[in-house]
Amino acid sequence: MTIRAGLARLSRTRSMQRSDRMERWRRKTKLPLIVDAIGLHVTASGARRLLDAAGPAPDGVTERLVGEPAIRSRRLHYATGIEVILHDEIVVAVTLHARDATVELSAWIPGASPNATLEELVTAIGAPRGFAGFGQPYFTLGPVYATADFAGNRGWNEPGNLVGITVVATKPGLGCRPDDDDCIACAEVLVRDHGAVDVNATVRALGDAVSAGILVEDLHWVRLSDLVPLHASRLMPRVECQLRCTRCHRIVCFALVRDSGPRFEYCAMDEARRHPLEAIPAVELWGDEERIAADQEALHYVDHEPGAWFLVRRKDALFLDARYVVSSMVDASALVRLDAADVEAYRTDGRSYLCELARSIHDGSPHRETSPFYARNLFGGSDGKQWRDAVATAIVNHTWLAQHRQ
Repeated sequence: MTIRAGLARLSRTRSMQRSDRMERWRRKTKLPLIVDAIGLHVTASGARRLLDAAGPAPDGVTERLVGEPAIRSRRLHYATGIEVILHDEIVVAVTLHARDATVELSAWIPGASPNATLEELVTAIGAPRGFAGFGQPYFTLGPVYATADFAGNRGWNEPGNLVGITVVATKPGLGCRPDDDDCIACAEVLVRDHGAVDVNATVRALGDAVSAGILVEDLHWVRLSDLVPLHASRLMPRVECQLRCTRCHRIVCFALVRDSGPRFEYCAMDEARRHPLEAIPAVELWGDEERIAADQEALHYVDHEPGAWFLVRRKDALFLDARYVVSSMVDASALVRLDAADVEAYRTDGRSYLCELARSIHDGSPHRETSPFYARNLFGGSDGKQWRDAVATAIVNHTWLAQHRQ
């Protein structure tokens, strides 16, 4: 869910929450001052009350353009340790910085202090608690949410680890955090030239970030190196690549749209997966000679059984990517090259043999050294990542996710 979608939900539900005045945070804290300001324009009376409470004037203001179409993100830093984040002058987040020596956390939440543990915050705030993402605790404050940030994420049982409390409109785990606008890893990968997106420079910046290990390319989408030539071919109405930031965990979605300008968004994983993408045309229709030659050496999709296996080939060699379950919490797959006996059985019995082989791999626990498939599993070798990337590229048009996004 985007921040804007979260604000829309907030507008729809705020009226239904007005009558609920029984929770401690509503009666005993100043959090309602923040809650009532989220989603309002900076000039609205509710937002002005918050800014007046934050301090006479911000002692620092930083701003940047985020994404395309661009959103102007502004941070108002107050000497009281309060920070307000605005998107196009709409209040989208408010942070109480607990580690700032000047912040009076107890003035906003009586009973809370910079030394508070998570359980002490639960008592002081008196609101439903939940967890999201990578062990992120949060509180439900009527129509909005307050995340509690601790050093090391899981240091909430030890005093002194509380970093701050941030109030946002979107439920944690379902959207991007507004404070990630300034992520030191991925905030600068969009390149503009006189206000417009420089597509080629942005592709180079994204590629450099991938090479540096800052971003990880999702091979279930268009490859970054194929983005511009595919768009130039006009064979697809929307050509999109997606990359995950290793620091803030946002998904960078860069799309070139036929007869329209480029789009550049930061999304949570669930939202990014919902983006549309048509089947990627055969490389012979849009690639240059070098790209076509590289494709001839690559793996190619042959067949699959939904939820069970994929069959891919490289020239005359056949490989079966078979799913297996380690436990109720762990799901994996093994890539096995078909030997001469396998190939002959496949020619004789067709898909039924592949289903039988996939069941044998599943039952054979290929992650164990005692398994007859352990040594044959190409994903388990030193070049396992290269094999996984090659298979992901080969089956990009045929996965469950591909069928749904189309």
